[in-house]
Amino acid sequence: TGGDCHIYDNHHDQVTEQLRRDPRPYPELVLHQRNSIFEYTYDDIEISNYDPHPAIKAPVAV
Repeated sequence: TGGDCHIYDNHHDQVTEQLRRDPRPYPELVLHQRNSIFEYTYDDIEISNYDPHPAIKAPVAV
């Protein structure tokens, strides 16, 4: 969301690469209905059609 967004000097190339990428469709999130929030397990959550771009490697800014 960019609430605490910052760019380090040694990350300009990676930011440029990110901004040049075309957005992809959102994945679909399916949450199986339970009677109580305390009944949910990881098996109740499904994510489909998730198609991320490859990771962008960046050096650690020190």
